[in-house]
Amino acid sequence: MKKILLFAAISLIFNWASAQKYVSQKFETPEQKLNNEYCSGLFKSAEGNIFDISSNMTVKGYLNILDWLQGKVAGLQIYHQKDGTAVPFIRNQRAGIYLDELPISPEDLNMLSVADIAMIKVIKEPFVGDFGNGPGGAIAIYTLNGDDEEEDGDDTK
Repeated sequence: MKKILLFAAISLIFNWASAQKYVSQKFETPEQKLNNEYCSGLFKSAEGNIFDISSNMTVKGYLNILDWLQGKVAGLQIYHQKDGTAVPFIRNQRAGIYLDELPISPEDLNMLSVADIAMIKVIKEPFVGDFGNGPGGAIAIYTLNGDDEEEDGDDTK
């Protein structure tokens, strides 16, 4: 019995002495990296679906980014007015549209080229950053930064 206890004590001390401290590295998903790079304030802390538009080639065929988003986010519906303007609704409530965290109207979104968009964040829960506390959520669209834009390769000016 003494040999068993002695063996158990020695193995416990050996395991304790040789144990390594595990230091976890903070792993970020590509969506979290985009969120940290582009979003700030209320937009950064709000949960939502994040889409990396700069690396997605299918989006280039659309004239309006809201048409591309339709069907990719649960609960998002895009209705078109008589003049062709796309208006987003999340769970039957009108969603606020933000371009680089500034509120814009759906009509202004028609002038934005999809080639200039880097990321989209769709916030489905009521968004407190919206005027009137936006019960329909928000669609935050972020444009490419100056260092994100691709080089033409043309150095002549």
